[in-house]
Amino acid sequence: MSQSAQQWRDRAMAAKAAGDLAGAEAIFAQGIAAFPSNAQLLNSAGSFLATEDRHVEALQRFEAALAADPEHAEALCNCAISLSRLGRPAQAMALLTGLEKSFAKVPRYWSVRAATARELGQLNEAAHAYDALLVLEAAHARGLHGRARVALERGEGDMCARFEQALPHNRADATAFLGYAQALACSGRVAEARALAETLVHQLPAWADGLAFLAQLRWGEGEADDFCDHFVQAAAAVPHDPAIPLAWAIALAGTDRHAEAAAIVGRAAAMHPGNLDLALAEAEYAGAAGDLARAEQIYDALAAQTPDRKLSEARHRLRQRAPDRADVLLGEVIAERPDTISAWALRDLAWRMLDDPRAQWLHGQPGLYAQRPLGLSPTVLADLVALLRGLHEKSLPPVGQSVRSGSQTWGGLFDRMESELRTLRVVIEDMLADFRAGLPPADDTHPLLRHRDRPWFLRGSWSIRMTGGGRHTEHVHPQGILSSAVHLVVPRDAGVDNAGCLELGRSPPDLGLDLSPLATITPVAGSAVLFPSTFYHGTRRFGSGERMSVAFDVATTAG
Repeated sequence: MSQSAQQWRDRAMAAKAAGDLAGAEAIFAQGIAAFPSNAQLLNSAGSFLATEDRHVEALQRFEAALAADPEHAEALCNCAISLSRLGRPAQAMALLTGLEKSFAKVPRYWSVRAATARELGQLNEAAHAYDALLVLEAAHARGLHGRARVALERGEGDMCARFEQALPHNRADATAFLGYAQALACSGRVAEARALAETLVHQLPAWADGLAFLAQLRWGEGEADDFCDHFVQAAAAVPHDPAIPLAWAIALAGTDRHAEAAAIVGRAAAMHPGNLDLALAEAEYAGAAGDLARAEQIYDALAAQTPDRKLSEARHRLRQRAPDRADVLLGEVIAERPDTISAWALRDLAWRMLDDPRAQWLHGQPGLYAQRPLGLSPTVLADLVALLRGLHEKSLPPVGQSVRSGSQTWGGLFDRMESELRTLRVVIEDMLADFRAGLPPADDTHPLLRHRDRPWFLRGSWSIRMTGGGRHTEHVHPQGILSSAVHLVVPRDAGVDNAGCLELGRSPPDLGLDLSPLATITPVAGSAVLFPSTFYHGTRRFGSGERMSVAFDVATTAG
């Protein structure tokens, strides 16, 4: 007796439920052979493959289902999800927008479109999609939460109200409550944010994100000595969870308390002897604290030869002033992961210590960095500064960032709605086009020039405000290929004995190398400095006044 397409599907799903994955796949194949144009069967087969992380094959099934039935909403949504999981979100968005007319009344269509837009960093498009979804289904839990999150990321005035609307529909989602706490903090309601964060930490002591956010709030309120005390209770409540000591150590190391961080992850590593993350964290923090002998013991005992281990050990070899050994390790990391920005930054230091001419090729070619005027009128610049000062009044001193004695704005600055920031973004995009035109020729072996002629996207944007004595410690931005410093307000003594200056190429203090900068640039209000993300960079302290800047990275992917 012949079987229907639905019967084939039911048999396959029963086999999957029983744990017979090979049998389920075989049944799906037989059913599709009998019913090659049945969209529901093809879609179900694709969903089965997707749950096995076989997204290329899943996409083929979803595309076949959509071809068999162009009105099949599930097949369309699953096509888009598979494309995103394959690293092709732009194609997913093109597919979705091209079929809007056919699926505009389908809530899941808008839900998937909103998620895809967020992955691409297109927050305006995400807001539009969430709004369309909520017109169709006003109580859609993920839609309400997603729209509130977009409001937070764009700095919308009703961000808190949106979370308050979303929370009754997302009571089991801790990330929604954390988002509400973040929105409260960004709105200047820090006491309420802290109360909520403390509740979250009490109820979910093993949740690293909640622990880290509470630490930031406590640091911002001036609890410098004990801003991490709540990690003690969390570790006691869940003693065998390695995520807690890792998050604890990251917070401490972010305020230069490396020895304490090393001790915490060292105790955890003794409890989890096979945990590579804990071992590398202890080695890194011990080395940063000056205990090179302990770091050496850890690396000697590690069998793993992963890129992360090699990158960590390379920092250790530089601390030992063994640049030749560091260079070998970094070469192996770059051979496997050529866009590892932190490996290139360390290799610059190693090459300079070795007097290797490749250091000149990496950062010394004309055109690789430049200071350029923004071209903003005094009125526009003053309006921008006034807006940013208002944002900084509600911003907290960051934990784990390069800033010392200052505040940093929340979220993506260029995602916000204010006209002053949109004007700045347009100016910067024009400036980037001019800068790119002045770069040396494309070079497939160079970490920036290999991307010279490829599409560029702004990735991340924030503002830093510092007062007298503030500085950036030396750091790199590992998510970009090109980084920046847009100077809007500069201290009165800028440039006097290098006060407040931007330095490119000075080695970070935790390595103990004391390599001098390759370039020292006096900040000029209304100008920007562009430079490869592989450049360690920081700023010098200044005496009095204010230093305000905007920073962003350029990447080769959106998001």
